[in-house]
Amino acid sequence: NRIEKEKDNNTKLAFFKHFINGLIFFAGGLLIIASIPGLKDFALSIFAGSGIIALIIGFASQETFSNIISGFFITVFKPFRVGDRINIIGKNCTGIVEDITFRHTVIRTFENKRVIVPNSVANKEMIENADLVEEKICSLIDFDISYDSDVDKAMDIIRTEIKDHEFYLDNRSEEDKLNDVEAVPVRLISFEESAVRLRAWAWAITPANSFLMKCDINKRVKERFDKEGIEIPFPYRTIVHKN
Repeated sequence: NRIEKEKDNNTKLAFFKHFINGLIFFAGGLLIIASIPGLKDFALSIFAGSGIIALIIGFASQETFSNIISGFFITVFKPFRVGDRINIIGKNCTGIVEDITFRHTVIRTFENKRVIVPNSVANKEMIENADLVEEKICSLIDFDISYDSDVDKAMDIIRTEIKDHEFYLDNRSEEDKLNDVEAVPVRLISFEESAVRLRAWAWAITPANSFLMKCDINKRVKERFDKEGIEIPFPYRTIVHKN
């Protein structure tokens, strides 16, 4: 679709713009050296007579070329693109891809900070991409209720509040609807020390909508629980005194 094509074009444009700029600066530097006789002779004498400098430059260039090649692979194979919401799992870095430069990927975090990640790092780490293929997302929303509370009533409240939210997406297929598959599954998933844990599966069309919906649902369900007498428990402790 149009948005996907625009992301692809922006990604390619960002990388190759920096690539061409790098070539221009490199070629310009060579032309400046070649146009000044004294500087040209000095540069030739250094590169011809110093194997140590050449070795240092070679080692330094490994990382540079690694980042360039990794940036090229990212642009071609598109594990993420400019505008995608990603999480670099091994580095615990989450945000929006803002730019793919000659050497680095620039990620804008949700605190509006910029994280500069070398392309070689971004290329080899595991990436969680919320915008790859499709944006819709399923949020897992957990609620703890006391053992004395009515579990079925709590489930109905959670299900109703999610279905009534403006950002809720009914992700069922037509076949699911014909077979009366639940629009919002709510399950009892575990027995905790002081509570019964319920989990709801809530779909939204974008990650941003999903986050806002989850916050709203937490507030609305809390208010409904208070009104309907469903207890969200504090941890309980039994203290035994012995003489």
